[in-house]
Amino acid sequence: MANHLHPLDDVLMALADPTRRAVIQRLGRGPVSVGELAGPFPITLPSFMKHVRTLESSGLIHTIKSGRVRTCTLNKARLALVNDWLAEQRLIWEDRTDRLEQTLDHLKETP
Repeated sequence: MANHLHPLDDVLMALADPTRRAVIQRLGRGPVSVGELAGPFPITLPSFMKHVRTLESSGLIHTIKSGRVRTCTLNKARLALVNDWLAEQRLIWEDRTDRLEQTLDHLKETP
């Protein structure tokens, strides 16, 4: 897992912002142009492009420019980093709580 910490850090930092999470959520339905993505947000296009660059540098999205239109696509494999890390954490904590439960049950049984 240690070799995945840096990419995971990049992904988690990118997902820390609510605007970027909303962009990821929208891209989950399919590729869309930057203009369409930016529409619902009350920020300027240059400010929105900073979010796009952050998502792209983290590897969460890919952009392709065709003429004057830049289209964004979600990289679902990159989201798997977060899913895998959370699954590992879940297993660790489930194991810990199982052991705690066993210890408490053992304490209840001893006079």
